[in-house]
Amino acid sequence: MKETVPSTSGGNISFKQELLRKSTHIGALVIPGGYYFLGLEQATAFWILSGITLLMLVIDISRLRKWWFWRVLGSRVISHMLRKHEQDGDLTGATYILLTASVSVALFSKPVAIAAISFIIVGDVAAALIGRKFGRTKIGNKTLEGSLGCLAATFLVAVFTPGISLQVALLGALVATLVEAWPMGVDDNVSVPLLSGLAMTMFIVLSSIN
Repeated sequence: MKETVPSTSGGNISFKQELLRKSTHIGALVIPGGYYFLGLEQATAFWILSGITLLMLVIDISRLRKWWFWRVLGSRVISHMLRKHEQDGDLTGATYILLTASVSVALFSKPVAIAAISFIIVGDVAAALIGRKFGRTKIGNKTLEGSLGCLAATFLVAVFTPGISLQVALLGALVATLVEAWPMGVDDNVSVPLLSGLAMTMFIVLSSIN
């Protein structure tokens, strides 16, 4: 989640490009949605995601090494949506989300994984767009307004996530928002799902002990 205040460049892309980028980002809800609505087992979901992740890694490597595939096709499709750090050699947010989704499915129970993956997808869109459009109060390179948007969006996800108690899901939403707002030096497409998923899992385990 890379929202910035209006006075900044938004990672060198315009607000219109940000909207386009986030429209593709929200499409990643097919990951938790497919996991739930298709009734996939944990192992099946993991192997499917791993295959898609491998394909995305190949695309990203072709971009970084400027292979023919990227020069002929890839650059025309997504190059205008890339942020500066991605242009400078980092993996794209899509690759990070797929990698983290695969790890989340492998590590966490199905309801926790669905919630954690949904937090980063929905929260990212809300934080970025609200932060870019209405952000005034800076928190590092983020904004208070963007973080509040993230909190509202993740709380909404928590309310509708199946198979998990509202208390646990709301805790995960709060952790996701705090991690998104706090600069950790790690892409928040990685830190948000993993840390919120870990927090929910630990809460469930501790509650079962008590």
